[in-house]
Amino acid sequence: MKKAYVFPGQGSQFEGMGKDLYESSAIAKEYFDKANEILGYSITDVMFNGTADELKETRITQPAVFLYSVIKVLMLGEAFEPAAVAGHSLGEISALVANKTLSFEDGLRLVQQRAEAMQKACELEESTMAAIVGLDDEVIEKVCEEIEDVVVAANYNCPGQLVISGSVSGVTTACDQLKEAGAKRALILPVRGAFHSPLMKPAEDELRTAIEQTTFNMPICPVYQNVSAKAETNPETIKTNLVAQLTSPVKWTQTMHNMMDDGIEMFVESGAKVLRGFVRRVDRKFPTDSI
Repeated sequence: MKKAYVFPGQGSQFEGMGKDLYESSAIAKEYFDKANEILGYSITDVMFNGTADELKETRITQPAVFLYSVIKVLMLGEAFEPAAVAGHSLGEISALVANKTLSFEDGLRLVQQRAEAMQKACELEESTMAAIVGLDDEVIEKVCEEIEDVVVAANYNCPGQLVISGSVSGVTTACDQLKEAGAKRALILPVRGAFHSPLMKPAEDELRTAIEQTTFNMPICPVYQNVSAKAETNPETIKTNLVAQLTSPVKWTQTMHNMMDDGIEMFVESGAKVLRGFVRRVDRKFPTDSI
């Protein structure tokens, strides 16, 4: 069976994440200890013992989610045989470690640099995101295009659910207009940043330098990237798409359709069960699993 392994992004964190792995697996303990050295602080203290609020900090959340999902795959050893990989937003870097494009160490360093760059960009302008439920993508896109303040479609999560991103005024205005247009829900999310929008341009510029200085290897299987929603294997193309990801929408719905069309027979989510729900919204009968 052709399995695609998929990796969640920011928002899938939870209190105590990884503690059971650390205490039960020598392999997991080795990678967590290595992560503490690379990051320069004990992220395991926050992951294992921190509060929900502490885990929500971008500089903590991103490496924590990366570590939890990647280490679960590394623990599989030779049993890990992906036909393809993909990751939602931050999860794309996890996917690139899983398919050997990036080493564990380089992947973690990029995640740390990505988180810090995004945090800086968030502090430059007050911004936010909102989940829109129950409207066609085209309607949401049209409403956003007609608003003067910055607001764009950011995450095409699944049919009937799209996240918008931009300035607080832009997102608020869009939510009001989308409710009038028939949205079942237009919910402002508890985030302090306009991820995957033009407001992330300063972070994109900073991350580009870090990515250009990192070695990208030939992967063991294709990665379906957020920017293109297509299977990619060329390291240079993967680099370019990874840079563009910060200011471009996450085409997750399109990615799932393409993977299914390309012969993927099962989705296995590492580290959460969020993406499995999105798969079911595309095709309820499509098999999914998690590790």
